[in-house]
Amino acid sequence: MNGVKVALIGAGGFVFPFRLIGDLLSFPALRDAQLCLMDIDSERLANVAGATRELVAHHGFPTQVQETTDQREALRDADIVIITFQVGGVEAYRHDVDIPRRYGVDQTVGDTVGPGGVFRFLRSVPAYRALAEDARELCPEAQFINYANPMAMATAYLNAQGLRTVGLCHSVQGTTRMLARTLDVPYDEVSYRCAGINHQAWILEFRRGTEDLYPRLRETMLARHQPGRGAQDLVADDGDHSGAADAASTYEGGNEQVRTAIMDAFGYFQTESSHHASEYLPYFRKNPALVEEFIPQRWDYYEICAAHDVTGDLSEQLTALKDHLAPSVEYGASIVNSIVTGTPSVVYGNVPNHGAIIENLPADACVEVPCLVDANGVQPTAQGELPPQLAALNRTNVNVQTLAVRAALTGEVEHVHHAVALDPLTGAQCTLQQIRAMTEELLEAHAAALSEVFPRQHAAPAAGPARP
Repeated sequence: MNGVKVALIGAGGFVFPFRLIGDLLSFPALRDAQLCLMDIDSERLANVAGATRELVAHHGFPTQVQETTDQREALRDADIVIITFQVGGVEAYRHDVDIPRRYGVDQTVGDTVGPGGVFRFLRSVPAYRALAEDARELCPEAQFINYANPMAMATAYLNAQGLRTVGLCHSVQGTTRMLARTLDVPYDEVSYRCAGINHQAWILEFRRGTEDLYPRLRETMLARHQPGRGAQDLVADDGDHSGAADAASTYEGGNEQVRTAIMDAFGYFQTESSHHASEYLPYFRKNPALVEEFIPQRWDYYEICAAHDVTGDLSEQLTALKDHLAPSVEYGASIVNSIVTGTPSVVYGNVPNHGAIIENLPADACVEVPCLVDANGVQPTAQGELPPQLAALNRTNVNVQTLAVRAALTGEVEHVHHAVALDPLTGAQCTLQQIRAMTEELLEAHAAALSEVFPRQHAAPAAGPARP
């Protein structure tokens, strides 16, 4: 396959789309590709397209670069479609975090499960639905690569709409690199196996040759990351983890009390940061004092997004990629390269759990597992059963994800209430009455974006006092 057409939907994003473009151009077999960059924001799109053309010209590549605000034009005859958009931008995101905080549900990110994750997904459903309708007509055989959060919900929904979609994240790559640094083991000498769900996959094996590194990992992490011990000398973090920085940061590596506590209780290390991990379980954010004990330095992704300097970020990336064009740790470009050239690769992808890829997770779950990629596409590998305690932890989050997807597929707004009520952190903080009131407030705040998803009027909030 030569001259592959790659459509990037949401190409005007903060930092990530241009990093993916650099990744694609790092593979010689993809330099004659047709890159079709699409975004509804023509000004931001023009900035990314201009930087892409400058990068292509600098390196003398034959790459064709197109820009369009027309989704159908971007999708027409595409071989690969990469999704990177966030519907509603920072203003919609503000509702996802501010409203739950008034009810005591403090999310450091709010893009995976919980009220923030549920509503980030639901307000994106009309865009996903329109994308699927166009794609079924214009590129029905395309491989879709989803980078949009909430990863499990979005990827499950896109597959339910008939799009062959794999969801990609960088938490496996980032966490395994961090653990190798922690143990002072060269990363290229480490082998590992992970499985679970996005942002809560489990490092089931971590080895150096025949040596099992887990005993040393447990000893080292427990010695360094006891609750109440503040993390010192950390590097500030800007929210872009595609480079998997070597230094311990406020996001990953230096402040791991939460993940260490989870490993101590349940036996295995998980693949998303302690900040994020504290949102997914009921143990770490019950009150401000407990949050301070486990997370001594706050990392707030909404604040990072609101403060982002898009132009500066793009200029810095362009300069770096002119000087040194090499792929990041992201899997997207390697998937495209394997499909185009037939060269096998292994990635960690999010896929439907059809055929019981993980036997003790529900069939309608979206799971994160090792996948073989070659000219035949993305092929998930069966993982058998997770250790039962890990599957049980995953199921608490899968409950939220599958009910939110069910709400989107059926238009039943009560499933939104069910999804939020089953979130572990929300349940630890709120009564059912408070959860219903909070969910109604979120439905009202996002009403314009949700009118197509729930055409029938949603239920009235419960009577009486609700808010704590």
